[in-house]
Amino acid sequence: TGFLHLGGLRTALYNYIFAKKHQGTFILRVEDTDQNRVVPGAAEGIEDMLEWAGIPPDESPRRGGSFGPYQQSHRLELYRKATHVLLERGAAYRCFCTCQRLELLKKEALRSQQTPRYDNRCRHLTPAEVAEKLAQGLDWVVRFRLEKGVEPFQDLVYGWNKHEVADVEGDPVILKGDGFPTYHLANVVDDHYMGISHVLRGTEWLTSTSKHLLLYKAFGWDPPQFAHLPLLLNKDGGKLSKRQGDIFLERFAQDGYLPEALLDIITNCGSGFTEKQMGRTLEELISQFKIGRITTHSALLDLDKLPEFNRIHLIRHVENEGLRQKLIRELQLLVEHVYGDQQVDREVLEKEYIERILLLRKGHISLLKNLVSSDYSYLWVRPSVAREQLQTVSAEVDEIGKLVLGLMTRQAGVLTVEELNKDLRNLQKQTKETKYSSMMKLLRLALSGQEHGPSVAEMMVTLGPKEVCGRIHKALSS
Repeated sequence: TGFLHLGGLRTALYNYIFAKKHQGTFILRVEDTDQNRVVPGAAEGIEDMLEWAGIPPDESPRRGGSFGPYQQSHRLELYRKATHVLLERGAAYRCFCTCQRLELLKKEALRSQQTPRYDNRCRHLTPAEVAEKLAQGLDWVVRFRLEKGVEPFQDLVYGWNKHEVADVEGDPVILKGDGFPTYHLANVVDDHYMGISHVLRGTEWLTSTSKHLLLYKAFGWDPPQFAHLPLLLNKDGGKLSKRQGDIFLERFAQDGYLPEALLDIITNCGSGFTEKQMGRTLEELISQFKIGRITTHSALLDLDKLPEFNRIHLIRHVENEGLRQKLIRELQLLVEHVYGDQQVDREVLEKEYIERILLLRKGHISLLKNLVSSDYSYLWVRPSVAREQLQTVSAEVDEIGKLVLGLMTRQAGVLTVEELNKDLRNLQKQTKETKYSSMMKLLRLALSGQEHGPSVAEMMVTLGPKEVCGRIHKALSS
């Protein structure tokens, strides 16, 4: 019914981690039984995003498997047969109540300040009455007969639980008039036929579990083990907002966040792991995970911290030879995209130059796209600064230029911002009348064409001696 958001990603991630921890199979089943709410492309989008996040399912509509089809709208015959079994056993019945009658029941309950529930009227129809209504061609649905006295079950997170569903709700619809099952029937039937051993799902389904166990009992099947995951909430304890689209995975992917950073932050704010630490990889999450460590407290997600999580994972990507090659290609494309209509020299797109920038700027940026922001435009666009413009800052343009060129050619080791700052202070003392601030302004203009931005020493370190010399020569000869 929609695209994958952070709450759905967290549920999928815990299932993935649990499956990998126990050498199990992680299964994606698409539940599209509410046809009115199906969003075209959503099922494919969910699978795309799980693959992007690095937690691809072992079995799914796209990958197939031995227990398919993995889309509920393709399994209708199975649900029809299962419903027939329940009707034969008297565990379910046909209901002929019209939408108008159900609406009146709902309004009456709300007027009396009660929770709306079906009054189980059709439960008491005799076989003859049912046959007569069927003969009249009346529309019908199938409802499951809820019995009192549910047995307690042990949830892997919440411990022993039971909910007397028959006391608080009417008999639920399990097969709709359009031949599609409701979630309650479909998930029970599918979990049985797909051989599901464990179900990790959101805590909002905890109160429905007793109802599902009654269905398993009516079929005579053994249920899987359930683990209900506490809610994922905003840092202020409110629900994650879907309205702005800012919790959907597509948005984070478009903004350039690394999937590892998202997996890290949504497990870091929750529980199930040995300790809270930033920068965990998926392998580390799997090795640290124990289902008994999941607490029942809601997980409070502070997305303001995501850039810092991303910065840490970006450092790891830059330091890893294989992952760095991917970043180089991405940065080349970003530079062409952002600065393509400006005078971008092909030399600044060369692999060696881009690799140098990544290695020097690692730890200083949260996202790769930070490197194509206006602050860093000097890296990609060589300035065209007229000599006259530099002379308005200081008449000693040639002297300063020669001093800096001399300094750059003398630099044998690796440039550092601290050392360069000292060297530039010493150079300024060799000028006749140029103040240090004016010398910095002149150099900034010559190197970047800008009056603001990072410190001159930082620019020189990032550009490197060869590029600095080239830009100074250009400025002096223009």
